[in-house]
Amino acid sequence: MATGTRSDTLLRELYEGESRRSVWFRYGLLLFDVATIVFLVLTSFIDGSPVLELVDLAIGIIILADFIARLLLSRHRFHDLLHPLGLADIAVIISFLAPVSGQQLGFLRALRALRLFRSYRVTSRMKRDFPFVRRNYETIVAGTHLFVFLFVMTAVVYETQHQHNPAIGNYVDALYFTVTTLTTTGFGDITLPGTTGRLLSIVMMIVGVSLFVRMVQVLFRPRRMHHKCASCGLSEHETDAVHCKRCGMLLHLTT
Repeated sequence: MATGTRSDTLLRELYEGESRRSVWFRYGLLLFDVATIVFLVLTSFIDGSPVLELVDLAIGIIILADFIARLLLSRHRFHDLLHPLGLADIAVIISFLAPVSGQQLGFLRALRALRLFRSYRVTSRMKRDFPFVRRNYETIVAGTHLFVFLFVMTAVVYETQHQHNPAIGNYVDALYFTVTTLTTTGFGDITLPGTTGRLLSIVMMIVGVSLFVRMVQVLFRPRRMHHKCASCGLSEHETDAVHCKRCGMLLHLTT
């Protein structure tokens, strides 16, 4: 019992503490998340191999250990388990571990793209620690939205088309189709036949264009300061604002 208590205390210190060891541990997890995302992007363009399967197994075990540790520390375990990010982590864990057991299931590669949703947690953590991320948080989040959608749709297009669509021979073809569809360029040299392909193209155009427009808006709109008004609670103001535009309260912005 005492051993279990010490383990719980150690986990809580590492994940929630403010000691030097805790901070470095969380930065290690941050680097692992970033490295995993980069690994997913790079390996999506090459065929599998025994070495990559071993790397997959190692990554899957680390993700599983991290997932179990977070559940043990959670005060709402059932809620976190069924949360979309929790379900995404479970799908990713399965996708990394299942091929080693001999189940060569192609759609598991598409499931690995769900790991990119982890990037939202990464940016939230970096917002607390880095002034540059705090100043450009909306731009980074908008870029993350667009990148996640682009990569996930590329994975879906490849996994659903490469076996019967000769125009989709690799991930580069799928990425090319996704980008041309998202930007509504539509050269027509690659198409997705059938009802499923048309529906997939519709989703890509509607959602993708919306995310692209949002990215442009964030990049080119006037920069705003994040300062919570003491009177009405409005948190965003123009950089040269003197009074809150909602209630007229005098502001003291640090610019």
